Amino acid sequence: MSLRARFTLLIASLAFSAQALAGGLSYTRDIQPIFTEKCVACHACYDSPCQLNLTAAEGAQRGANKLPVYDGGRSKAQDPTRLFLDAQGADAWRRKDFWSVLDGRGSQAALMARMIDLGHEHPLVPNAKIPDGLDLSINRTNQCPTPDSIDDFAAKNPRSGMPFAVTGLSDKQLSTIKTWLAQGAPVDEKAWQPGAGEAAQIADWEAFLNQPGARQSLVQRWIYEHLFLAHLYFTERGEPGHFFQLVRSRTPSGQPIDPIATRRPNDDPGNTFYYRLWPIQGVIVHKTHITYPLNEARLKRNQELFYGSDWNTDKVPGYGLQHRANPFVTFEAIPARARYQFMLDNAEYFVRTFIRGPVCRGQIATDVIRDNFWALFQDPDHDLYVTDPKFQHQASPLLALPGQIDDVGAMLSQWRSYRDKRNQYEELRQDVYDDAPTPTWADIWAGNDNAVLSIFRQYDSASVRKGLIGGVPQTIWWLDYPLLERTYYGLVVNFDVFGNVAHQAQTRLYFDLIRNGAEQNFLRLMPVGARKKLLDDWYQNSGKIKMWADYYSNDSDQPTGLFLPEKGAKLAFAKQLLKNYVALNARPDPINLCENGACYRNTVAAPLQDAEQAFSRLVSRPAAGLPVIDQFPEATILRVELPDGEREIYTVLRNRAHSNVAFIAGESLRYQPGLDTLTIYPGVLSSYPNFMFNLKAAEVSDFVAALEQVKSAADFEKVADRWGIRRSHPQFWFYFHDLDAYLRETEPVEAGVLDMNRYENL
Repeated sequence: MSLRARFTLLIASLAFSAQALAGGLSYTRDIQPIFTEKCVACHACYDSPCQLNLTAAEGAQRGANKLPVYDGGRSKAQDPTRLFLDAQGADAWRRKDFWSVLDGRGSQAALMARMIDLGHEHPLVPNAKIPDGLDLSINRTNQCPTPDSIDDFAAKNPRSGMPFAVTGLSDKQLSTIKTWLAQGAPVDEKAWQPGAGEAAQIADWEAFLNQPGARQSLVQRWIYEHLFLAHLYFTERGEPGHFFQLVRSRTPSGQPIDPIATRRPNDDPGNTFYYRLWPIQGVIVHKTHITYPLNEARLKRNQELFYGSDWNTDKVPGYGLQHRANPFVTFEAIPARARYQFMLDNAEYFVRTFIRGPVCRGQIATDVIRDNFWALFQDPDHDLYVTDPKFQHQASPLLALPGQIDDVGAMLSQWRSYRDKRNQYEELRQDVYDDAPTPTWADIWAGNDNAVLSIFRQYDSASVRKGLIGGVPQTIWWLDYPLLERTYYGLVVNFDVFGNVAHQAQTRLYFDLIRNGAEQNFLRLMPVGARKKLLDDWYQNSGKIKMWADYYSNDSDQPTGLFLPEKGAKLAFAKQLLKNYVALNARPDPINLCENGACYRNTVAAPLQDAEQAFSRLVSRPAAGLPVIDQFPEATILRVELPDGEREIYTVLRNRAHSNVAFIAGESLRYQPGLDTLTIYPGVLSSYPNFMFNLKAAEVSDFVAALEQVKSAADFEKVADRWGIRRSHPQFWFYFHDLDAYLRETEPVEAGVLDMNRYENL
């Protein structure tokens, strides 16, 4: 930093300090907004570098810890460190080996002050690539300096100050935080309280969830295990930005909530507890924001689903290993139709819980799915697990899930045992369905706009949207109740991000079986003669070995009732699906599913129609014919500015092709880059943007033409030079947070701060 710049900063600091001392700094008014603007995009969730979470004062006061949460190779599970839940207050977190980033030591400034000073002293060259030598990868090793090691860290890593490798704090922001730290980092943050309308509805829901009786207790437990991850909100008399979490508390309604912190939601909470709606504090971040609506109609719906039929039970199962491993047996007294319909009513929520949740980095799960596929659901009236009591009784014991026993030495034997049970179930299932009527369109659920979903994977994260988005995918899943429930319990309820290698590996391996089951279930809709060719395409090369070694070979010759041609059956199915479900397809996609040459939305202004028509030249083309695809990261944002000052946001998703996705390691060996494609769609389709381009609407045609000419990384860099918003861009944070603003405008309930941990150095 130049002498003049240092002098200017000193004057600003002195002036601001005088003002702060006179009026006092407020954490809520002055500090958290700076953290939200410049820090939360990296420091939220479990993947916060050094576990420093700055979404709330509790996280800032908790401080940092060197242990990574994401460690798929650890031999022993580690203690959970969930903010607000596993400890309260700085002293409690110190006992869990977190160190302060706010406290100074004698004449030594606080660790946070040292780190932001380091960042301010080494500014980036405006909109230039980050210099070589700084590891920006998501898997980089976090060095986590302590107050004792900060001098040595700063000497060895002068360019690793905060914010890391991105346009930093303004002079005023720097002065504000340093003054606050020098004042002892006082906090005035108070937990917000529900409004009067919300309080009345909370009372109704808590009354519903705490009714006495064995039957009620079983239902309440099942609902809790399915909504514990939700950000609940009231659609009637709810206040914007207010979300709630369903927790088990030691205290009943009307008293302050005292949450019970169990490792999993189906661990034993003790003898006396109550289900409570707990206000979610802190900044809402998009990657953990999985919303679920509550209202009077939903309350009546649940009453009807679970108590509207004649069933009873005189006991409530315990919380032992077997009960956690097999929810089908644990909750068998509750009618399967009620359980399945509850999940179907909000299918997008349930798919989102295992596609995008607080795990925040899920390659253990995501490397078992393709980069894009559609998901459909079996209608409850045609799901034999729901309608055939004999089949349900035979099947339930075979549907247990692995991962409860995390003995590394027993990992393989455990896996084989659960795999074999699953394959026994598949054999039983095939026999039962072969004797049932052939499937028709009536077998595919069409109850509401959750009936068809599109899933996109971005390496170690993924996203899901209602509707049929993108080109016709290579695979389509058809989920019945046992598949949907096992996926949810395997990847959400029973999954422990703090668990060891045995637990995490078994979870991943079993999810591989679920994916295979959903794909093979879809084959039942295809003509018999088309099934093997489709299956061979999904499991090429080494996938054939996995088919032989681990999967049940479904050789059913039961015909389909869909009357599809044997050649091109999947494409014919997709076209008919789009036609049949047009009323439910909440997101029509003319860019990727263009018809009659009009590849744009009729509802947008003419400049955007021209832009979308140009974008359509990049989609549904394999990389072999469009080399620029090889340069695109997983999720790229296009910000298109209109002449009237408005803007539209598009997401470009790179769909990587694989010969198969059947193995836990060696994914890059199965890439088929020449078959990669792009999907371009309006809106923000990922919590983790990898890069952003800002374009005038009139420039879109030139932008697309430039991309069509790209043959190398150097060519792509020239495009980034002209239109790219690099980490070092002087207005980086304006453009980045404009995506948050766009979400608030277009999807206010779903809006949250996006994550920039994966923003690349293009």
